[in-house]
Amino acid sequence: MRLTRFTDYSLRVLIYLGQNNQNRVTINQISEFYDISKNHLMKVVSNLTRLQFVSAQRGPGGGIQLNRLPQEISLNDVIRNTEKHFHQADSSVSVDSLEATADSRLTGYLQCAMQAYLDTLAQYTLADVLETQAKALELGEKAA
Repeated sequence: MRLTRFTDYSLRVLIYLGQNNQNRVTINQISEFYDISKNHLMKVVSNLTRLQFVSAQRGPGGGIQLNRLPQEISLNDVIRNTEKHFHQADSSVSVDSLEATADSRLTGYLQCAMQAYLDTLAQYTLADVLETQAKALELGEKAA
């Protein structure tokens, strides 16, 4: 499965915000950290704001931050809402029908595989992605 750049950037923004959850951050900070175009990030952040994953505040002292707790942000939700081709699934295709063609059966199998992929992602949240780093930081603090 290959994700679009838009989805990749969306996930990176969420990860960056999750790692820097104490303060609002700017698109410029994220752009410099990941070496991503600010124009691309503005579109990504606009979409994440519309989807209510992040909140944005303009002007002095403004910036963006997570609008939900990391454990409330399912990877499935993010990917479903940023990958346009996931909306093309045709649930009317029946792979068991005697009248099904090879093309419709293949489409049905691919849709089943896509659903299994999304079901797996539904088990994981942004908190799961951030967890390893948090544990590494805790181990580092204990060693010091």
